[in-house]
Amino acid sequence: MGMKETYQKKLQAQLDEWNTEIEKLKAKADKAEADIKLEYYEEIEDLRVQQDVAREKLAALKNASDDAWEDLKAGMDDAWHTLGDAVQKAATRFT
Repeated sequence: MGMKETYQKKLQAQLDEWNTEIEKLKAKADKAEADIKLEYYEEIEDLRVQQDVAREKLAALKNASDDAWEDLKAGMDDAWHTLGDAVQKAATRFT
């Protein structure tokens, strides 16, 4: 397996993990009191938007040539760190 494929699998696994975490946060939000439920839902929606951006970048990476994927890697890393930080921050707030 090449570097590109290994990197893609790593990113996909992380994206799947974050999706599971976001679903857990949604379940907590569903049980929250009405006054904070809307705030939680807004935060979850922001996470979903960031998740969609990460998915789009991963799709672009998958479709990139072996030569071009290295150029996309920096943007991917930025998107991944942003989403990861946001999920972690939300998980802390929801506890």
